[in-house]
Amino acid sequence: MAKYGEGDKRWIVEDRPDGTNVHNWHWAETNCLEWSRNLLSKLLSDLTILDGEGNLFIKTKEVKKVDGEAFINIRKGKIIPGYEISVSVSWEGEARNPDGTSLLKVDGTVEIPYIADENADEDPEIRVIVKDEGPIGNRIKEAFLSKGKSIVLEKVRVYVQSMAKGGPAKEELELHKPSTNKSSSSTAAIAPATATTAPPAQKKKDTTSKEGFKSISLTEKFHCRAQNIYEILMDENRWKGFTQSNANISREVGGEFSLFDGSITGTNQELQEGKLIVQKWRFGSWPDGIHSTVRLTFDEPEPGVTIVKLKQTNVPEEDRYGNSTVVENTERGWRDLIFYKIRAVFGFGV
Repeated sequence: MAKYGEGDKRWIVEDRPDGTNVHNWHWAETNCLEWSRNLLSKLLSDLTILDGEGNLFIKTKEVKKVDGEAFINIRKGKIIPGYEISVSVSWEGEARNPDGTSLLKVDGTVEIPYIADENADEDPEIRVIVKDEGPIGNRIKEAFLSKGKSIVLEKVRVYVQSMAKGGPAKEELELHKPSTNKSSSSTAAIAPATATTAPPAQKKKDTTSKEGFKSISLTEKFHCRAQNIYEILMDENRWKGFTQSNANISREVGGEFSLFDGSITGTNQELQEGKLIVQKWRFGSWPDGIHSTVRLTFDEPEPGVTIVKLKQTNVPEEDRYGNSTVVENTERGWRDLIFYKIRAVFGFGV
């Protein structure tokens, strides 16, 4: 066990004294939040949802808000988008009589609370809100949900695909793209014809992680109440006790934390007492701008027995120095330096 204040060296990666950039690990990061606002405004403003069908007229007005973070990292031509944004769009609707006279005009908003790179292969939640919730107002709202949800999702997919292609960093990507020549192309064309071995079997595409990133999933059982484990993980004094290292932990959503003498830092995203912890989480040795998402759920199937499920997504396969053991070390750290130590120190063994 490390001395108090020193942390555990297995989870601390220090800068190389010679400043060597192993494996030419260079990252170029582009902030894309303002670009995202502009693109989403173009995509989601002035959309016609209904133009007379059922005597209803509905269209979006303007994008009122795009909050969160969005960036593109490029390394050796590899695009790594990162974004977590929420979007709010205003809309208006009108119901008319068959003769064209107006029955009711309403205003509302479309809320898209979470568009994120970790869920790029899934459609986000769409919430439609109307200010007038009377019978006609709700009829217009339901019509928006029925006809407009697919239209809005189609536009959101355009944004997601644009980020996957490099967003505003595409020009930089093209600038650094290696050139090809005829001789290399000819060689590539000849190779399949002269090969004597069968091509390798195609691997099933892994849709759970982005290229260059992995996910970690662990399930641990403790003999205690769920609230006990939650308190240990969210209380900096208890954390210092079982890790023998310094920790600073905010218990507020949006608050920051620092663990293992600063080798791990992050921000609380969602907290539910005794039930859920969601955090943005990174090692100092990871490339700048890279954050994983840690999700810890606490289930108590019977009094005195707690099941903790850990899901950590967007863990980079390599650190800034080219070391390719990040995923293995991170998983081992959770098992040996956190969960095992909690059992040993607090007596929650299985």
